[in-house]
Amino acid sequence: MAMKSKVLIVGGTGYLGKRLVKASLAQGHETYVLHREEIGVDIEKVQMLLSFKQQGAHLVIGSFNDHQSLVKVVKLVDVVICAISGVHIRSHQILLQLKLVDAIKEAGNVKRFLPSEFGTDPARMENAMEPGRVTFDDKMVVRRAIEEAGIPFTYISANCFAGYFLGGLCQPGFILPSREQVRLLGDGNQKAIYVDEDDIATYSIKTIVDPRTLNKTVYIRPPQNILSQREVVQIWEKLIGKELLKSSISEQEFLAIMKEQDYAEQVGLTHYYHVCYEGCLANFEIGDGAEEASKLYPEVKYTTVEEYMTRYL
Repeated sequence: MAMKSKVLIVGGTGYLGKRLVKASLAQGHETYVLHREEIGVDIEKVQMLLSFKQQGAHLVIGSFNDHQSLVKVVKLVDVVICAISGVHIRSHQILLQLKLVDAIKEAGNVKRFLPSEFGTDPARMENAMEPGRVTFDDKMVVRRAIEEAGIPFTYISANCFAGYFLGGLCQPGFILPSREQVRLLGDGNQKAIYVDEDDIATYSIKTIVDPRTLNKTVYIRPPQNILSQREVVQIWEKLIGKELLKSSISEQEFLAIMKEQDYAEQVGLTHYYHVCYEGCLANFEIGDGAEEASKLYPEVKYTTVEEYMTRYL
C-alpha cells in the first residue's frame, strides 16, 4: 500500500496545476488547493475550484501578500507543490515562491516541496541566452533559497509540454498542426522530449512519497518520446496520410526574427532556440544525484507522441 500524504497545491487552477490536483486526488492523497479570497468575478476559476471540492479536495484561503495565512495553510500538510506560471506570455511569477519558501521554513513541518519547475533543468542552463535566461536564473534563486533553508525538495524537469510543442509541430506560435506545411527549425534533427501534461502530473505526484527522489532532480524522459522535430512531423504525416510541404529557418534567421519581437515573445523564443537548435534537453546523460521518472515508475503507461497526436485528427 503506497503511503498517503496531505498535499497542498499552489496554482491549482492553472494549466498544469489543475492536472496536479486531479493526479493527487487520483493517487489517494488528501489534497488541499490554495486560492485567494479575492477571486472577483472569475467564474471559470470559481467553477473549477468547486469541481475540485466535489471531487474531494479541500479549498483553503491564503495569499502571497499575507505571510501568516501561508504559514497557517502550510501547517495543514506534509507536501507543498507549487505550479505558478513561469511562462512570460501568460505571467511570470517564479520569484513569488520565495514567500512560500519563507512560510514553509517557519511552519517547519513540510516533508517535501516541489517548486514550480516542470521544464528545462535550470541548473544546466547557466550559459542560456538573454532574455530567456531570466526563467532559469529565477528558478535557481528559488532553488538556492530552498536549499539554504534546509527544506526537503524534489525538482521536476518535464522537458516539453506536449500541448505547446506537439500541437504546433515544434513551431513557435502554433498549437494546432497544419495539414499543409511545416517550417523546420534548422535541419529539424535535434532531439527533444515531449510529455503529455497529464503524465507530468502523474509522475510528479508519484515522487512526493518516494525516498528515492528526496533532494534530487527527476527528469521525465519517456523513451518513445525522445524525438526530433522531423520525427514528430513524420508521425503526423503518417497519421494524416499525407506529406507536408517543408521549408526551413536557419539559426541566423531565427535569431534575427526573435530580436524583432517584444520581450515576452523573445523569452519564449530563446527557449525554443535552446531546445530546437542546440538540443539542450536530450544532449546529456542523467548522472548520479538525479533520477528518471519512467524508469522509477514503469507501472505508469505514458502517452506516446503518436497517441497524443491522434487528438488533432
